[in-house]
Amino acid sequence: MLKKNTPLKIVLVIFITEVVILIGLGISLQMNIININNQIEAGSITNLEQTSTMITNLSNKVNIILIISSVVFVIITIGLSIYTSKMIVYPLNKYLKSKDEQKSNEEIELRKIILHTTEGIIAFNRDGSIALINPAAKRLLKISPEDNSFNDIFHKYNMDINMEKIIYLDNWTSTTERVNVGEYTLSVLFSPYRDKQDIPAGMIAFIPDTIEHERLDKMRKEFVADVSHELKTPITSIMGYSDTLLEGEYDEETQKEFIGVIASEARRMARLVTDLLELSRIDSNKKKIQKESFDLGKMVKECQNKLAIEIKKKNHQVENFVTAEVPLVFADRDDIERVVLNIMTNSIKYTPDGGNIKIYVGFVYNDAYIKIIDNGIGIPENDLNRIFERFYRVDKARSREYGGTGLGLSIAKEILDKNGGSIDIKSEVGKGTEVVIKVPTIKAHS
Repeated sequence: MLKKNTPLKIVLVIFITEVVILIGLGISLQMNIININNQIEAGSITNLEQTSTMITNLSNKVNIILIISSVVFVIITIGLSIYTSKMIVYPLNKYLKSKDEQKSNEEIELRKIILHTTEGIIAFNRDGSIALINPAAKRLLKISPEDNSFNDIFHKYNMDINMEKIIYLDNWTSTTERVNVGEYTLSVLFSPYRDKQDIPAGMIAFIPDTIEHERLDKMRKEFVADVSHELKTPITSIMGYSDTLLEGEYDEETQKEFIGVIASEARRMARLVTDLLELSRIDSNKKKIQKESFDLGKMVKECQNKLAIEIKKKNHQVENFVTAEVPLVFADRDDIERVVLNIMTNSIKYTPDGGNIKIYVGFVYNDAYIKIIDNGIGIPENDLNRIFERFYRVDKARSREYGGTGLGLSIAKEILDKNGGSIDIKSEVGKGTEVVIKVPTIKAHS
């Protein structure tokens, strides 16, 4: 960095140099004039020709001195110019360039942030035209390419908002308006902005992304409603049959029938509560995942043995194929067993009597897999993308008939996600269902 008084020093150097040159020139002329006078007085110069010669010599000396001083002045000037360029102009240009580059980089970074933020941002000029808009705003407000102004965007939502009022009134800083976009309601903050001269330049619309919050809130409300409904049905049955038994005397067979219904509904409630507690533990991360290595093929055979009675009741033909040398998997064994039992139970339930169920165990890269294929009733294509939602049932009446809670598949997916696995379901109505469960092998963790 240059010192604050550097320019003053440069000026002083130039001034002193010029003064020295002028003084030197004056002294030289004075000495020559004195010399000529002394020669005249001493009689050394006796005629006009000698005087003329002396004057000519003096003139030549003066010219030489002027030439030398001019050359010296030019050299000094060039040197000072180079010095000034190197020490002042170049650093100044470099500084200004760096400032411009810094400002440009800051503007680029700011634009990147605006374009990639999940909150919607639209900047309007004073005439209502769009100065800047990010993809989030287009997505949240469903803005089409034809929407190029404030009126195009907001008037179609019947919003009573005065842009000029926000921009030009000094006591009006900002306002928030609610806009209904489809099934969701968004809050839009309108705020004026000014240019460098502090003159109103336009308005900014800021749209927070509350769609996900609303979706989760909607799911929570639906979940509470579903739980209430699922509990209300068995409770109503239990209360009804209990009150009927208490109101009068019935024969033993009727009492057994009523008590059987009460017991069945109670077990249904118990399964529901158990599933809800499991989901609660998963959601709150209170359920600890204790991973270990184990043989997936062996576990699948054990699950099949546990369901042997249900398989026999429905007279199913179950075949189990295990690929040789399937690597050990690394996951929570109890969790994976629960998932496999759930999927196998569904296949048994929703496959008509005398059906066929095939189970394959193999591996691909770093994942072992279980593929369960049945020739059951199948799932409609429109329902496949929703079967992992909580309480979602393809056929509610049939699901309740089989004792399902509507939470099994959602729990299975949550468990596999926690263990680094996955589940995929393909199905066709009337032809059957194929479920593929993938679990990481121990190689994936080595």
